[in-house]
Amino acid sequence: MVDASQTISDRIQERMDDLTRAERQLALSILENYPASGLGPLVALAKGADVSVPTVARMVNKLGYKGYADFQADLREELSAIAKGPIAKHETWTGAAPSEHILNRFTEAVIENIRNTMAHIDPVAFDEACAMVADQNRHLYIVGGRITHTLAEYLFLHMQVIRPNLTHVQSTSSTWPHYLLNAGEGDVFVIFDVRRYENNTLKLAQLARERGARIVLFTDHWRSPVHRMADICLTSQIIVPSAWDSATTTMLLLESMISAIQTLHWDSTKDRMQELEAIFDKTKLFRKFT
Repeated sequence: MVDASQTISDRIQERMDDLTRAERQLALSILENYPASGLGPLVALAKGADVSVPTVARMVNKLGYKGYADFQADLREELSAIAKGPIAKHETWTGAAPSEHILNRFTEAVIENIRNTMAHIDPVAFDEACAMVADQNRHLYIVGGRITHTLAEYLFLHMQVIRPNLTHVQSTSSTWPHYLLNAGEGDVFVIFDVRRYENNTLKLAQLARERGARIVLFTDHWRSPVHRMADICLTSQIIVPSAWDSATTTMLLLESMISAIQTLHWDSTKDRMQELEAIFDKTKLFRKFT
């Protein structure tokens, strides 16, 4: 039985330890150029991975499919979902949405997104990502895109309080090359990239990786192409009854990360908070009622 909440990529990685050597070789070949790698004929996929046709058939069965045609049908559905623009997303929901109030429908969709996301998050990988972002010996670069720049700004604002040695990278192609001048071995890039993935973001990730940087990626469950370069990939379910995808689950992961990082370095974070409050008092930025 195929779990509809999982992508084919998720299923492959979940079952990787159960695959034979040839099947694992095939799996890695599929993931290398996912999802396009699985859209061609079965024989072409086998040849590209340097495995036999029966190996393809066996692995597809292990993933829960009756045959290669079913596997490809799911893959095409994923590709279609990735490519959807706002109007197409809205039409999908208006045709299938129940009659209840939007507040209830939207909330139910978000709760289901959270359930599915939390069911597939690896706590060990999450903790490792938090440790990387918290490491003050590494310069931290935070990158967002056209929509996700709001998430990047949110993380950057909190990291400014918690730690020094960080940069908010503007994702426009005319400015971000300047930031790469100072990026080096072991530095950390936190990158946000969700469907309708941005070419600028992919190129930035490629160049950062070439300079020896490590990458923590926040993306959707179809996964940005940046995942092929990421050390850790944190995926979220994002579908809601709207022309736009939801950032709620991604924000949940992000705020959980912020909480974890402030705890890792609470003594220094507390000192920085107190110093910041003293500066706020001098600037009279906030009203005081006592």
